[in-house]
Amino acid sequence: MTEVFVGIVCSDWLGMSDNAIYLSTAYLAPVEYYTFLAQQGKVFIESFGHYLKQTYANRCVIASANGLQTLSIPVERPPTLKCLIKDIRIADHGNWRHLHWNAIVSAYNSTPFFEYYEDDFRSFYEKKIAFLFDFNEALRALICRLIDIEPKISYTTSYKIDFLENERDFREAIHPKKVPVLSNFKEYYQVFQNRSGFQPNLSIIDLLFNMGPESILFLQE
Repeated sequence: MTEVFVGIVCSDWLGMSDNAIYLSTAYLAPVEYYTFLAQQGKVFIESFGHYLKQTYANRCVIASANGLQTLSIPVERPPTLKCLIKDIRIADHGNWRHLHWNAIVSAYNSTPFFEYYEDDFRSFYEKKIAFLFDFNEALRALICRLIDIEPKISYTTSYKIDFLENERDFREAIHPKKVPVLSNFKEYYQVFQNRSGFQPNLSIIDLLFNMGPESILFLQE
């Protein structure tokens, strides 16, 4: 892994027991998000920040046969413009669960490890979880277990603005419209790589379905 992360985090900083990072909740978050989870033991996930549109909170990017595909979870209109992310409800319109699962199956059913993890993920698209934050966190816990990483997760109890010397804030840095925080992503096998080349920093399921138990090695390097 590159030694410099947007000029504020070095490789020897990650993993130190007294250091902590702050992340936003994310739906099937990108590889860089899980790189932090794999390398940093103490992680705070923001639950008191305001919900913002067009973030990874309710969207992910996968690699389909026709190129990159964005999957977005519809949410109910917040009662106020400053609704907390933990209070955002998932909307049921648009049959999104069926559409998302079909898109995932279509994109990854020919990957080496999809059949090993298929049942674990399918259940999330067959049941209703009311709140986006709960849905995301249940998926994150599953993915951490499948990858075999055990970050020390805590949830914020208020919105933090000032950070200590041993803390780093990535809540808004990891964003679909921003340059990735990490650089020099190590390439791994992707099933459609011969069509469009290697696509870095896709949803973690791209790495998991293509590399299976070896995923942790790519996150740690």
